[in-house]
Amino acid sequence: MTLKLAFFQGSPSLGDPDSALAVLRQQAQAAATAGARMLVVPELFLPGYNQPDLHARLAQPAGGAWEQQVRAYAVETGCGITFGWAEREGDAIYNTVSTFDHQGELLGRHRKIQMYGAMERRIFTPGEAYCTFDLEGISTALLICYDAEFSQHIHAIAEQGVRLILVPCANPAGFEHVSDHILPAQAAQMGLSILYCNYCGSEGDVTYAGASLLVGPDAKFSAKAGRTEVLMVVEFNDEIPDCLRSTQLSDYRKA
Repeated sequence: MTLKLAFFQGSPSLGDPDSALAVLRQQAQAAATAGARMLVVPELFLPGYNQPDLHARLAQPAGGAWEQQVRAYAVETGCGITFGWAEREGDAIYNTVSTFDHQGELLGRHRKIQMYGAMERRIFTPGEAYCTFDLEGISTALLICYDAEFSQHIHAIAEQGVRLILVPCANPAGFEHVSDHILPAQAAQMGLSILYCNYCGSEGDVTYAGASLLVGPDAKFSAKAGRTEVLMVVEFNDEIPDCLRSTQLSDYRKA
């Protein structure tokens, strides 16, 4: 089965949610025009990743204005949207990603499990569960950035029969090995595909690596961005020869 997916590797909104929403609407329309059924944008697209003073102040509850606006864009454009945002529940703030389908139905929310760096650990409460759903016949999961670097999480998700993982991220320059080596290895070992959507440009003292991608179970890139802003539309197809598909899930033996 094939499915057209899109990812937008854009510059951060610098703490301006209204600007980010306007960009999201524009990119969703462009993705839909190109035939994409799902658009993925980076981690904490609302209100921005390197915005520690805004995360707690602007964070919204599930089902709040941000999600309602994105839901409306999905319906308007006919393209599903996966986006990162700051979620508030009581006193806790979560680094969250939500996915709406092209009819505006919520497919799933995932709270980032693996906090990276002092800023994330200071502000965000870690999530405690995986999120999986059916995306037009494809078993799909959500992770966020650092989550996807842990083989334990990829293994646990693969055991659930997942074929595609959508990963909004905010990976800084200097960590290009994540896109170049870690993610292709994860995909090949567990026999699935990973769509990884990063920022480009700079935000405060962080410069982003770009290198957003879709990599398949043969460790080959169906699409891979450079360092500049780009909307890429790519056809997901994870059919590869059986002789090239990993059997590690069934072959593994504990020592």
